Amino acid sequence: MPRFLSLVRIDEKNAPAEGPSEEMMERMDALLEEITKAGVMLDTAGLAPTAEGVRVRWEGGRISVTDGPFTETKEVIGGYALSQCKDMAEAVEWSKRFLKVHDDHWTVTCEVRQIAE
Repeated sequence: MPRFLSLVRIDEKNAPAEGPSEEMMERMDALLEEITKAGVMLDTAGLAPTAEGVRVRWEGGRISVTDGPFTETKEVIGGYALSQCKDMAEAVEWSKRFLKVHDDHWTVTCEVRQIAE
């Protein structure tokens, strides 16, 4: 079965400073348990804020290193999920369910890409 990487993009400026609500985390935990029991989830995690990140870039034969936060970025990768699904349609359905557990004030995008094998 093919594997898929879902990149969870958030707008850090609109994300609540206190993080997800307790109710949202309960919904998230229930969904992650369901996905895991279904044999779909291989790995998932949230990422530290961009203020704690570093970008390494190769351009024009030179390496540059930039410490976060990255002011030129509106949406950042806030987390990821590695899943194994029968096809893209199934991966997208799980992603939709993931997005729906978020509280209404969140702006979240999930980019789903099949892993080239």
